[in-house]
Amino acid sequence: MSNILKMNKLDIKVVNRGHQPLPAYATAQSAGMDLRANLDESIVLHPLEHRLIPTGLFISLPEGYEAQVRPRSGLAFKHGITVLNAPGTIDADYRGEIGVLLVNLSNTDFVVNDGERIAQMVIARHEQGNFIKVDQLDETERGTGGYGHTGVK
Repeated sequence: MSNILKMNKLDIKVVNRGHQPLPAYATAQSAGMDLRANLDESIVLHPLEHRLIPTGLFISLPEGYEAQVRPRSGLAFKHGITVLNAPGTIDADYRGEIGVLLVNLSNTDFVVNDGERIAQMVIARHEQGNFIKVDQLDETERGTGGYGHTGVK
């Protein structure tokens, strides 16, 4: 008998106006689904150039959820291609096309082809907070120590 619980998956409504398959998890424990470029012709990303790449996908997330668009590690490692606003957030009330803002951080051109896996999308729950104005915050051991305050070792 297995101690592993089966996770329920969230239903997400999607309109696919492109010609690529719907995003899917590659393995049973994948956190992200690959997003694919939906292009009529290839796009060349020159060094330090950024472009919004269409996916043809439109989604409707339940309230309290977001979709995070993140870089693919293989593209980043092998080609210096990443998502410029990583992670990009798709809010539950957004109904436009999902676009991926790719940037070429390498020193060579990179060609984005139709159907290429260009990013991954992670669905995450989130909370909204209420800011409450106060005159003072509670004390902590860290206090106001900011960037690098704990050293480099």
